[in-house]
Amino acid sequence: MNEFKGIIFDIDGTLTSTNNLIFASFNFIANKYLGKTLSDEEIVKLFGPTEDVILKEFCGDNYEKAREEYYKFYSDNHFMADIYPGMREILNELKSRGVLLSIFTGKGREATTITLKKLRIYDYFDLIITGDEVKEHKPSPEGIQIFLKKYNLNKNDVIMIGDSPSDIKAAHAAGIKVASVLWDSLAKHHVIKMDSDYVFYTVEELKKFLLVSLRPTP
Repeated sequence: MNEFKGIIFDIDGTLTSTNNLIFASFNFIANKYLGKTLSDEEIVKLFGPTEDVILKEFCGDNYEKAREEYYKFYSDNHFMADIYPGMREILNELKSRGVLLSIFTGKGREATTITLKKLRIYDYFDLIITGDEVKEHKPSPEGIQIFLKKYNLNKNDVIMIGDSPSDIKAAHAAGIKVASVLWDSLAKHHVIKMDSDYVFYTVEELKKFLLVSLRPTP
């Protein structure tokens, strides 16, 4: 039985249903500065670098103004997003058992902070690693390695939970286990073909796995 001492979560599509908000936010900027609307698929292809990097490529000399407007739209319209039902209970239970919790996301620090604070889950995490804190974004394992080093954790005691191929690749590169969650994955068909250690289709399945894995010793 695994008894994980550290758990690393992705955000979008894993903890939170933020994809529609992200699409709307980028299209707000694309409409205003590029005069066009992007499909969901076109926006997904941009993922990897942080929002700031994408906005610089979009807007050039208008970057500073566009950046300000992007995050205002993202914050003001956060009613479009939510935490997946059952995830807060999982976080509560993990914290009560003393498990170290981390975020490792490709989102930048500003969008990450907005989402975690709006959904009232910011304080659950011992370490938050965003795309702004790493030199190379996922699938680089850099964010995982930072967590392992900071808390002197054995690789066998840590698991990454995410919804994308980059989460799987990052976990494998870092030498830790990975659980792929598919309740809202944008790359579900790719993920299920990859070599995850665990695959979960519902939050309830993940909850049962984690609570059994972390069952206190009698």
